[in-house]
Amino acid sequence: MSRKRDWSKREVHSLSFSYQYREYHYQPDELEHRGPEQPTVNLTRIHNAPDILGLILTFYVSFALSARKTAFACLCVSARRQVLRSVFSIHLSYQTVLNYAAAAAFYCHSLNLKYKGPIDNISAGDEAYIKVMGRQHYVFLFISSKNLKITAYHLADTRDTLPAIIAMREAIRTSDTNQTIILVTDGNPSYPAGIHFLNAARDKKLTHRKVIGLQNLDNESEEFRPYKQLIERLNRTFKYHVKPSHGFNSTNGAFALITLFVTHYNFLRPHMSLNHQPPVLLPELEGIATMQGKWAKIISLAL
Repeated sequence: MSRKRDWSKREVHSLSFSYQYREYHYQPDELEHRGPEQPTVNLTRIHNAPDILGLILTFYVSFALSARKTAFACLCVSARRQVLRSVFSIHLSYQTVLNYAAAAAFYCHSLNLKYKGPIDNISAGDEAYIKVMGRQHYVFLFISSKNLKITAYHLADTRDTLPAIIAMREAIRTSDTNQTIILVTDGNPSYPAGIHFLNAARDKKLTHRKVIGLQNLDNESEEFRPYKQLIERLNRTFKYHVKPSHGFNSTNGAFALITLFVTHYNFLRPHMSLNHQPPVLLPELEGIATMQGKWAKIISLAL
């Protein structure tokens, strides 16, 4: 015979659950994937030829030299020499290099978005750290798992939900409507919160997978660890290209180099796993042998 138990108020309260409710009120303009600012230099009216501009971007971006090393400093055994001046007899200041880079980045940002193309079903994301005006900033990067293209890049001064939403929103922008998307990140709570926000407006829901720590202490981390390692390798490549800058004096300067790095990575940098081809193949670059020639062609396409 079963006995009915009368629950006291204290016992009922101890069994109750509490829920956390989140409601976001972001305006549409807050969610835009912004690029570098309008440049003060008009690339169509500079005093140097397009090949020289391509040569500057080759040294500054592709070969990861600082602006001063590109224009001024290449320390030899006994004297300071200028790379562009002593090798190519081109007279430039390092500020001119920065101005050209900022102007090129403004147009390359649109090119990066336009020619990104479709993405794979699994993408990995993480933040890299840079210094802007002496303060820590975060670059949100996402990479597609098979074609290895950078699908999103966003600079912010926090690791909060909003910059994570902006990066993930851009990462999935060119996906197919029927595509099942899995985003792999670390344990930063901004990512699941952002996916919750994005899924509220999507019919095909995003799936989030977390890889925690350096050891596989759970099945999910073990299964998706290779994708986390993929974004970590991208972060190391990114840091190699921005390290010569030793920090940035402005947000726009940082965004300019980030944008140009993505252009280099997606359209110019050969990958061994892609049969020594870049992630995004542009037919317009076929037959161009030199890196500076490819940069010049990319700038003409961007313009």
